[in-house]
Amino acid sequence: MKKPRHFLSLFDVSQKDLSELLAMAAMVKKKPGKFAHALDGKTLAMLFQKTSTRTRVSFEAGMTQLGGHAIFLDWRATNFTLGSIKDEMICLSRYVDAIMFRAYKNTDVVEAAEASTVPLINGLDNLWHPCQTLADLLTIKEKTVKPLQKTTVAFVGDGNNVCNSLIVGCAMLGVKVRVASPEGYGAYRKAVEFGEKKNCLKMFNAPSDAIEGADFVYTDTWISMGDEDKRMERLHAFRDYKVTAQLLGDRFFMHCLPAHAGEEVTREVLDSKNSIIYEQAENRLHAQKALLAWLLK
Repeated sequence: MKKPRHFLSLFDVSQKDLSELLAMAAMVKKKPGKFAHALDGKTLAMLFQKTSTRTRVSFEAGMTQLGGHAIFLDWRATNFTLGSIKDEMICLSRYVDAIMFRAYKNTDVVEAAEASTVPLINGLDNLWHPCQTLADLLTIKEKTVKPLQKTTVAFVGDGNNVCNSLIVGCAMLGVKVRVASPEGYGAYRKAVEFGEKKNCLKMFNAPSDAIEGADFVYTDTWISMGDEDKRMERLHAFRDYKVTAQLLGDRFFMHCLPAHAGEEVTREVLDSKNSIIYEQAENRLHAQKALLAWLLK
């Protein structure tokens, strides 16, 4: 049996694939009717260990708009809590055409993909958030007037799954990335090594240094799901990494949401004319519709 094509991280696609996906996402957004029957009769299983708003709604609405159907599965209400990931995933993949899995651990996603006989999409884990980066890159392409190779994104804060995927996606397309994180909270080494190899990544400690020359400033929560017990420690470590109006200047502001106003960003910035967070959120829908159609074509 031919192995299915999975989307666990951006390393699962080539630069050509990524460019094709983004072009397709732009077309899906511009002419949704053209794709209204792209996935007629197809079913997507959506398996969630973690809570979700944007991931669930964008995938479910996206499948409907492509002519398909989506099934929501709360991990706690399934027998994934009783059986092995391997056994349950083999069964699940015999019922559906694709699976989206939003998990706590990357190892769970990898194990699920190894067992699945249909394409498996990583909806988020502790290392990667590739679907978010597809939407981010689509948004950057829409907003920048420069060639991507002359565009710079500054990421301020925790070197988390969003940061990791952003580095890889930007580096694949030649977008410069400048990351500012406190000591001990930097990005995943595999992402850093790739960004540096592509000569697209520079690392800093001070946010003011990272945003120099940037066109976009991106941040994310300091306390990801699963890190709640480290809240006070993290609030202290990131106390100088808040994105304020003064720090942002006249750059575009990005955030994958949900945001915590008063922590990683001020309410003033979230509501400012420079904020493009809701365009980002909407683009999750278009980017994921393109991804689904591309994987199941």
